[in-house]
Amino acid sequence: MRRLLKLLLYLVFLAFIAVVAYAYVGPWFGYDFSQPQTEIRKPVELDVD
Repeated sequence: MRRLLKLLLYLVFLAFIAVVAYAYVGPWFGYDFSQPQTEIRKPVELDVD
């Protein structure tokens, strides 16, 4: 059971490292993770008496 837990923690650690590496290396391969920057304006009607 201890080996299984150790293996699971090792795999979680490797997955975390892979996701972080993908986030840093992704833009070099054409994957852009930034949000599109667009301005959104909506009129707000306040109901004040």
